Amino acid sequence: MQLETQPISPQADSGRLWKRFKRQKMLHVFVGLGMVFLLVFSYTPMFGILMAFKDYSISSGIKGIFTSDWVGLKYFDEFIHDYQFGKIVRNTLVLSFLKVIFAFPAPILLAIMLNEVKNMAFKRFVQTVSYLPHFISWVVVVGVSYAFLSADVGIVNKALMSLGFIHEPLNILTSPNYFWGLAVGSAVWKEMGWWTIIFLAAITGINPALYEAAEIDGAGRLARIRHITLPGMKGTIVVVLVLTIGSILGGGLVGSNFEQAYLFGNSINNPTSEIVQTYAFKVGLKDGRFSYAAAIDLIQSVISVMLIFSSNSIAKRMSGSSLF
Repeated sequence: MQLETQPISPQADSGRLWKRFKRQKMLHVFVGLGMVFLLVFSYTPMFGILMAFKDYSISSGIKGIFTSDWVGLKYFDEFIHDYQFGKIVRNTLVLSFLKVIFAFPAPILLAIMLNEVKNMAFKRFVQTVSYLPHFISWVVVVGVSYAFLSADVGIVNKALMSLGFIHEPLNILTSPNYFWGLAVGSAVWKEMGWWTIIFLAAITGINPALYEAAEIDGAGRLARIRHITLPGMKGTIVVVLVLTIGSILGGGLVGSNFEQAYLFGNSINNPTSEIVQTYAFKVGLKDGRFSYAAAIDLIQSVISVMLIFSSNSIAKRMSGSSLF
């Protein structure tokens, strides 16, 4: 004997959906606010991309984005043939890759070391001190750097001279030779502790029984780190690495290249501090060439998107973990 099922009417189905919606109304409110935020601040400004392909003038207002004359790839070609193109691309790439090389492993190593600390009070103290710089703006960081590293009043120069290590002050804030080290060092100091929180969270998800079994089998501390801690962190490391490579031209894991180059940069260290973002900012606002600046930024954005997809694909093939 077969039982006949009664089809659910559209009215009953919509009633169930409405009841579920009312039960989850606060969740829908939160999701709705997030969608509105993305729509207003992420998707709506994308209309400005049209400026890169048009002869836009600020005097034409927002309407000019759609009504200006179409010039195609004129500004892209102009940027590639600009006499500063080689210098600013080199500076951007070098600064970005130096941050990946030195800044990406730093929070992983700090998280592993903190995980090995058994004194909980000391562990919490170090973790708190390490992530507090994240909440300091780059403007304040530059001010602090001036107080410590200035050739005139810097504490570091005075200390080195009084100890006899140097005979004249080091121009750390103005010399082109020191800019990359200054930018990478300050970025690591500022953001290392913040990203350590994520890797510590990944470590806490590892089953403690694995460590106990390894210790019983005679595995030392380094062996446990190599065979348990690092494999347990693999998924998180891959995701963070993909995000870092995708935003590498903007600073990656440890903050904005633009803020550092703009605030630490000056006319003396310009040969190493001028990057794509600061160049686009200057020609866009100072010279009023909004179409040219939009073309420069669009090139950077396209490269970043390509890096995200390529790094995600490589990570998926090599480790089996990926962002998407």
